[in-house]
Amino acid sequence: MNINLPSRYEDLDTAYKGRLAPNQDLITLVDRAYKSMKISGGIRFLPLFGESGSGKSSASRELSTHMPSVISTVLERPEIETFEALVEKIKFLNKTEPNKLIVAVIDQYEENVQGKERIPTQFVEHLSLLDRGDCKNIPVVFIWLTTSEQFRDMLAAATSRNKRILISNNFEIKGPDSKSWARIIEETFSFHNMEKPLSDYQIIRDDIEELAIRSSTIGETIEKVAEKLGEGIDGLQNLSEYQVTLLWPVSDGLRNQRVMQFSKPRDEYRLNWEAWYIELNDEDKRTLPLHELNRARLYFDFRVIPIRAADLHKLCLELDRDDRPLAKTFLDRFKNTHFFHIVSGNWQNYAYAPVRERESKRSDDAHAWYETVTSTPTALGKRIAKIITSCGLAAKHEVDIKTIYSSVRADIYIENTEANKLKRIIELKAFSAENTMPSTIKEQIKITLRRHAQLAGFLQRQ
Repeated sequence: MNINLPSRYEDLDTAYKGRLAPNQDLITLVDRAYKSMKISGGIRFLPLFGESGSGKSSASRELSTHMPSVISTVLERPEIETFEALVEKIKFLNKTEPNKLIVAVIDQYEENVQGKERIPTQFVEHLSLLDRGDCKNIPVVFIWLTTSEQFRDMLAAATSRNKRILISNNFEIKGPDSKSWARIIEETFSFHNMEKPLSDYQIIRDDIEELAIRSSTIGETIEKVAEKLGEGIDGLQNLSEYQVTLLWPVSDGLRNQRVMQFSKPRDEYRLNWEAWYIELNDEDKRTLPLHELNRARLYFDFRVIPIRAADLHKLCLELDRDDRPLAKTFLDRFKNTHFFHIVSGNWQNYAYAPVRERESKRSDDAHAWYETVTSTPTALGKRIAKIITSCGLAAKHEVDIKTIYSSVRADIYIENTEANKLKRIIELKAFSAENTMPSTIKEQIKITLRRHAQLAGFLQRQ
């Protein structure tokens, strides 16, 4: 299992770097320096202090992303140590991008060389020569990144004989507000792991926020999250023999979308934990056993699947008649539903197409019919079990599933087969159109997760 959560700028995917949030304080300073150079000429220098992991590299190197008139570059060791190489680099960049401000970044060079106490004087001497020599009319801002407040002050003090070049003598980068760290870390992880959320690896928002409280920078928080990921990897392979599916009939496009927002249709309708979490109120977020509910979601491979009423209608007439025949035409249509592709284990062979509820007489008739059966969900579940059996799977109605911890009753239970290893527990949610609201769906997911967390022993039964 290959999991990637980079904590340093250099390790980020190139495509992700452009999505990094700008540091407005740094942008303001650079913009002010540029205007000053336009009027007075010369170059400018900014010693920048920030704790390790505070976002110094991200903020400075991505200035060109957020300021179209800027070109950012990182100076190599020869360009820092040798005046001729530095001049050559500046002139080359100016020739390549003649109308842009050059931001030249020195990224903690002093940590890798001997005699760092001599560096400030030597480097500032080079800058002073640039300020008065051939490059005086080329707008350049040099930004020296350091994790040492003392070294930043040494750099600033070295400009005492040419104070014009110094932008600020005490600038410190703080990085993003700590309240946003959890969101940023979740986005970073998802981007670098094929859009998989951290919650799929048993780390939820509460975990990240707790780690952030004990960290001084976002980089430190990322490293702690990575450690926690490493601790939990081995246990992630302990999957249940059961798969739990919440099946929700829908009679129009609006209700279909409301149910689908809680799932990931292209990922076999797995529960979208993040979408469900957003719907929770503050009290739920504070009091619910979220770790245990998330663990149940992963353990039972929890799905939320809408099914169109039009795909049930003609098969579910006269629910009180167990002997009513089921027409092959309508059974074939049922076999083509997303729900059946998933419970039959045939999703990989299916060319995905979104479920759409089109306006038609068939849809209108199904809508009117469905409103008459929401009051008899047991009979509807019994008929759906019969439909599934007629389609070739061994389905039963109202089966009790028991463990030493608890028990649940499956509205529909599908036994496993040689080709289909999982036993399917189906909970039918036959709610009227008016009651198919985000708050209702959220609540039903919560109830079902809690019930199965108790079944697996993750929660004690109350």
